[in-house]
Amino acid sequence: MNNRIDVAPEVAEALRAGRAVVALESTLITHGLPHPANVETALAMEAAVRAGGAVPATIAVLGGKLSVGISRAEIERLGALPTGSVRKCSRRDLPIAVARGEDGATTVAGTMIVAHMAGIRVFATGGIGGVHRGAPFDVSADLLELGRTPVAVVCSGAKSILDLPLTLEVLETQGVPIVGLGTDTLPAFYSRSSGLPIDGRVETEAEAAKIISAAQRLGAQHGVLVAVPVPAKDELPAEKVEAAIRRATDEAAAQGVHGKRVTPFVLARVAELTGGESRKANTALLVNNARTAGLIAVALAGGAR
Repeated sequence: MNNRIDVAPEVAEALRAGRAVVALESTLITHGLPHPANVETALAMEAAVRAGGAVPATIAVLGGKLSVGISRAEIERLGALPTGSVRKCSRRDLPIAVARGEDGATTVAGTMIVAHMAGIRVFATGGIGGVHRGAPFDVSADLLELGRTPVAVVCSGAKSILDLPLTLEVLETQGVPIVGLGTDTLPAFYSRSSGLPIDGRVETEAEAAKIISAAQRLGAQHGVLVAVPVPAKDELPAEKVEAAIRRATDEAAAQGVHGKRVTPFVLARVAELTGGESRKANTALLVNNARTAGLIAVALAGGAR
């Protein structure tokens, strides 16, 4: 095991034994959802991974240590900290948080890096970052990480507050295959389809595992994106979501919100404008993706080919 990271005993034992493990991020705890929904959702995702047959490994930086498989008490502590008090850690932030002995919440990119260091092959999240609307040079580090770190990311596409066509273009440039589980198009986070075509469709988690396994056997140094639509019963009408997103994005620009603050601001405002329906959909897809990732990890551990 890599001595630069602190791996929980249950996770370490599962990895040594070749059993299924799924990485989970921690920004949803500190930046994605309000308290106590953040803690409840993080714990529900861990339970969903277990329901899929795998061991969950929520990743964070705790006191400057890269931590894989943080405890319930640590999740609850992070979730109760004041907004803005925990560093949001992508690739560029990790060495700063480690050097300063800080607590940090890992983004998609940050979680991929630490998961790969630990030997974890599958990671579940809600939506990846992407290209911001109206700012084509504002490209999330998540997309670049997918192009250089061989971890499979199970998600519901990119967050729909982003420019989805441009996000797909960047992923294509980075050589990242996008596989839809039961879909031919990229999910639009709150909605099941964006109408944008992706690289391939699979019908089962085992089929997705075969593609991830093939990428590993080929020595690919990129990730695989497994796109899973939000459960149908929790889907929001695309028109309703788009109207809320446009209003929230305009308000962010008018208030001078930029950089890392844009996504949490817009997501929170969309939740307000939809009467909490977007947050309900967000929670549902997070838990569903975690369960799906567990099933994929089990198939991988069983030697999917």
